[in-house]
Amino acid sequence: MTKYESNVKMIMAPVELVYQKLSNLENLRPMLENVQHNETLKAQIEAAGQDAQALEKLKEVRLTEDSIAIPAPMIGEIALRIIEREENKTVKFETEQSPIKANMWIQVLPTSEVITADGTQGTKMRLTLKADLNPMLKMMLGKKLEEGIDKFAEILARSLFISS
Repeated sequence: MTKYESNVKMIMAPVELVYQKLSNLENLRPMLENVQHNETLKAQIEAAGQDAQALEKLKEVRLTEDSIAIPAPMIGEIALRIIEREENKTVKFETEQSPIKANMWIQVLPTSEVITADGTQGTKMRLTLKADLNPMLKMMLGKKLEEGIDKFAEILARSLFISS
């Protein structure tokens, strides 16, 4: 399995709040519903080389508390399910419906590097993806996955929280 990690993202919110939001995928719904009006998210999607169709596809994402299903061109749908939660530390996912076997986890830690408005510690967040890629897929997708995991972490940090 090949491992891809995002850069650490700083979030100006306590770890308990960050974990609470990230451990329930229903919390992504407002971000997805408001995608057409979220200039930051639009700019990040466009910067990733995606067009307006990518924004429209986000409207087709299906969410439950424990799973997310994302439409994928030429593949159909990719579904992830939460398989483990470690309170205020980690949320682990596994592909449920995908041509590639993969795991992803979101790690959160309190940090004194960021202090919130009420004086509490902020949060560090990192996303990690492990994907079972054959050499051909690794050559074709490796760089995109490497960049994509970092952009996804940034989108989560900026869309759900005030971040720096």
